[in-house]
Amino acid sequence: MKKLLLLLALLGLAGPFHAFAQATKKDQAAAKEVELLERQRFEAQVKKDYAVLEKVFADDLVYTHSNGKQNNKQEYIQSIRDGKSQYEKIDVEALNVRAYHDGRTAVVNGTITITLPNKSDGTPNLAHLKYVVVQIKDPKKGWQVVLWQSQKQPDAKS
Repeated sequence: MKKLLLLLALLGLAGPFHAFAQATKKDQAAAKEVELLERQRFEAQVKKDYAVLEKVFADDLVYTHSNGKQNNKQEYIQSIRDGKSQYEKIDVEALNVRAYHDGRTAVVNGTITITLPNKSDGTPNLAHLKYVVVQIKDPKKGWQVVLWQSQKQPDAKS
């Protein structure tokens, strides 16, 4: 009888661990998917691929630039159209994705270097940024960026 109770207790504990392992697999798969989408989004920003940007940014996007200026989805995409936000190149230096909620929410943090149009004196114009992104997986629209927050980093000293 004691062995049966012990076995039942162990089986009862195994259930939650099994469910956790499945959620972890979903989270891991989501993290890989979001990492690829992050890189594709950066590419779309450089190429001014508005169809991709319309798709990946949520309607309630809060986009906070490294200078503190904040845009919603329409304002941010329009700033690219108007040339206020120009990206010649975006190099990903570090990218970390953590997925939660059975692969339905992702928090991304990383470091990027953005090559902007040259300064007026012709010297290169680089922005080194650390950033945080929150994405949610909409059942109909797929992954959507709901939050972008970035902070300028000091230029590397030679």
